[in-house]
Amino acid sequence: MPYFPLLGAASALAFAAAPAFAQDIATAEEDTILVTAQLREQSLIDVPMAVTAYDGAFLDEFGLNEFDELSRFIPGFEVQNQSPNNPGFVIRGITSDSGSAFTEPRVSVFQDGVSISKSRGSYVELFDMERVEVARGPQSTLYGRGALIGAVNLIQNKADPSGFAGMVRGSYGNYDSWMAEGMVNLPLGQRAAVRVAGRYRQRDGFIENLLGGGDFNSAETGAIRGALRVEPTDRISIDVIGNYQEDHPAGTSFKSLSFNPTDPATGAVLGDSRPWTGAALAPGAGFENGRELGLDREVWGVTGIIRAGLTDNFSLTSITAYREFDSLEIFDADGISLPALTATEDAQGEQFSQELRLTYENDFVTAFIGASYFHEEGSQRTPSQFDERVLLARLTGLLNGPIPGRPASDPAPAAVFANTAFTSQLLQGVAAASGVALPGPLALGIASNLKAGHQETSTNFSETDSFDIFGDVTFRVTDRLELGVGLRYSHDDKTSGTSAAVLNGRSILGGFIGALSLPAAQRTALLTALAAPGAANIPPSAQFPVPLFGLGSQPTLNNGDVIEADLKDSGFTWRAVARYELTPTSSLYASYARGRRPELLSAATPAAPFGAARFDAIDAETVDSFEIGARSETRNLYLDGSVFYYRYDNFQTTVQQGVLFVTTNAGEAEAYGFEGQARWRASPNVTLLATYAYNHSRFRTGVRDGNRFRLSPDHSLSLGAVFGVDVGPGRLSFTPSLTWQSRVFFDDDNDRPDLQAPPNALIADLLQDETQDGYALVNARLGYTLNDRFEVELFANNLLDENYIKDAGNTGDAIGFPTFIAGEPRFYGVQATVRF
Repeated sequence: MPYFPLLGAASALAFAAAPAFAQDIATAEEDTILVTAQLREQSLIDVPMAVTAYDGAFLDEFGLNEFDELSRFIPGFEVQNQSPNNPGFVIRGITSDSGSAFTEPRVSVFQDGVSISKSRGSYVELFDMERVEVARGPQSTLYGRGALIGAVNLIQNKADPSGFAGMVRGSYGNYDSWMAEGMVNLPLGQRAAVRVAGRYRQRDGFIENLLGGGDFNSAETGAIRGALRVEPTDRISIDVIGNYQEDHPAGTSFKSLSFNPTDPATGAVLGDSRPWTGAALAPGAGFENGRELGLDREVWGVTGIIRAGLTDNFSLTSITAYREFDSLEIFDADGISLPALTATEDAQGEQFSQELRLTYENDFVTAFIGASYFHEEGSQRTPSQFDERVLLARLTGLLNGPIPGRPASDPAPAAVFANTAFTSQLLQGVAAASGVALPGPLALGIASNLKAGHQETSTNFSETDSFDIFGDVTFRVTDRLELGVGLRYSHDDKTSGTSAAVLNGRSILGGFIGALSLPAAQRTALLTALAAPGAANIPPSAQFPVPLFGLGSQPTLNNGDVIEADLKDSGFTWRAVARYELTPTSSLYASYARGRRPELLSAATPAAPFGAARFDAIDAETVDSFEIGARSETRNLYLDGSVFYYRYDNFQTTVQQGVLFVTTNAGEAEAYGFEGQARWRASPNVTLLATYAYNHSRFRTGVRDGNRFRLSPDHSLSLGAVFGVDVGPGRLSFTPSLTWQSRVFFDDDNDRPDLQAPPNALIADLLQDETQDGYALVNARLGYTLNDRFEVELFANNLLDENYIKDAGNTGDAIGFPTFIAGEPRFYGVQATVRF
């Protein structure tokens, strides 16, 4: 296979480099970050797997306040942030971002040992952090469900009884952005302390709202954390941590590239179709009781951690947690000013977890055994409102209306679509394309009934009870060689459910489209009924036997009954690792691991009104991982490199079926690559760092054979530096950085036209434009610190004002309106910090 020479060369390079710089042994441990990636405290050099760890000082130094900013400095890790409600976490090509209640994550996000991995609750503020660890590769054995391909571990600062501390920070920048942050740590005697930290930040949107009102892609987030530590004895510590966060940004700029923004009343062109220029977006009239575009999200949780040293060799850890999230996001899904589709996602979830872990350690063996219980309930409600007349025009390619000389890129005024003479001709055109001759009077009757605001909703539900038993043991075979094995058994009891309803009568357009595929007699009867005056709201009866058709989804029994099904799933994951110590500051490691994403019970709405709900048990997704790597860490230089190969079975992906997106088994896939990172303290005044990742992730079976994984660049790198010099009574610092990634696709279908044509799609998409070519971002910070307490900084993110998109396709893709979201432009400002 062609990739083995690459792996061999990369590993040889890493292995050769590691011992070459392991000279300053006496001082090597002074700057070492301790990590808990293997559920015990270790020096990073002793961990036999690919881990990147940054402490809170690094986050402050480079101004990394959010996940997507941090991810650019971690090889093999990307985070896409559509909004705080819709992030995508990517490790080594595998994306975890689905909001469906029954979907299992692939990347685990942990907050002080507690899984917060559900997509709609996982994006949290990074403030007052002790450190962030990202463990790449299958971590199911250590971290359990959702860690198919890796885990992100957020370790927040705990209350510290050793002394008083505090911090106040504020910043102001362009787009009227400002942030306020503070922390206070207060000892309560010698064995207890409380700590409170918080952050509030706000920024105007950077995409102009061409229809008036607040601009799109704004930010408004507030978060607060309280922590209590009690140390009853020298062997026991108790931590209680409470987190609370709210997010209220304005609407996301889902913008069409095919159609210019126009005034819906006059049809006047207001701008152009580039993603980073102004957008003309608005919710459909009366949708969700008249709410504006935007997000309202609340996340909170409480965690209790007890660590008890039972003897010199045995210790016990207990982690108990309860957490909830509640989010409601309204968005203009079609990307144009006409109300073809307005959509909502109303996601809710609550979880309780309990873990107990007993650890044994002596000079020759470190081992632990544990058990955990996890309970989760969640739902995802997705109301939608369609203007059937506008959607019909999109189906026929006549969104510009019957206006002579009007470009196809310029949607006609809304009033045009109320003209039944025009829409009846569109109906005849659609019928003719299906080989059906639709008489003029019949077409006119149906056109008169098309709805300006057809409303429907669907909801998916899930409840999970999971029990895990797990263990891991590491043997120190010699002074230099360690061997380790781990095993986890997981058992799930799951219930998935679905419900759907039409909210203001049947969809006339949905019934019309369905009629065209019926035999002639049934087709004629249904088309005639749809032309009856008021057909949308006539109840079904013997005299009017017309189902309550939906358009995006079909209603369940009794127009909204909840239909449920159950699933039991069990499985094992395991790992085997080896580490060889070349010197006290350098080591080689190798690992084999099995990762597992639990079996899913997918719940979909009926194929026909009041039909049977569709439940599909999708086999557990598994990956076999092989990895070798090397690390070297001295006082002045840290080097880390690894190569890996993955083989996936039952790869779970999302496909489009008409206007619905469903989860399915895509078969086999594979990935291989190299990751490296380096940090060099060239002098007391200069520190340089670099990361690089090569990741070749591809499907290997089925219609997607050869496709790239979504949101997965083949290449990514980061370069950064910290320059400092003493000036007067303080210190001047300059921190520039550059991050770059190669081309990405935003869907597993890679926007291929052959995979986006009927019957898979309602409207054929013949352009492969839902992709982002490689781009680089340059950031810089210039600061002055006095007495290690007072600091003032100037900062600029995306200094060169690079234009790029961070997502494409989205919900509108299902109805022929793929949309595009612009990345952040140049942000700049000033920040001041006082520590005491």
